[in-house]
Amino acid sequence: MREQFIAAIHSKNKLRLTFFSKEDGGDLIRTCAPMDYGPSRRTRNLDDRFHFWDYDSDTGRHTLSLLPPQVVSIILLDDLFEPAEFVTWRPEWIVARDWGAYS
Repeated sequence: MREQFIAAIHSKNKLRLTFFSKEDGGDLIRTCAPMDYGPSRRTRNLDDRFHFWDYDSDTGRHTLSLLPPQVVSIILLDDLFEPAEFVTWRPEWIVARDWGAYS
């Protein structure tokens, strides 16, 4: 799954993500863009995790950071994303990529 996720970063393909939501107590399905893979800068737990931009979020927060056991499946979609859709900060990505000004 990790390799497919990283390949989608490079190809800029959107993903159909199924994951276990602790908050909802079950699986959720979302359309996402892959953002990065590695530890979160927001938690004390430094385990690697998947970082997604959630296009289907119903809250103001559109990022999902999930530990690998939470991810049920990742399906590569034909739709592409543009980093400008969500990158509004100066990125310091863990996974190197060629996203132009958003790299």
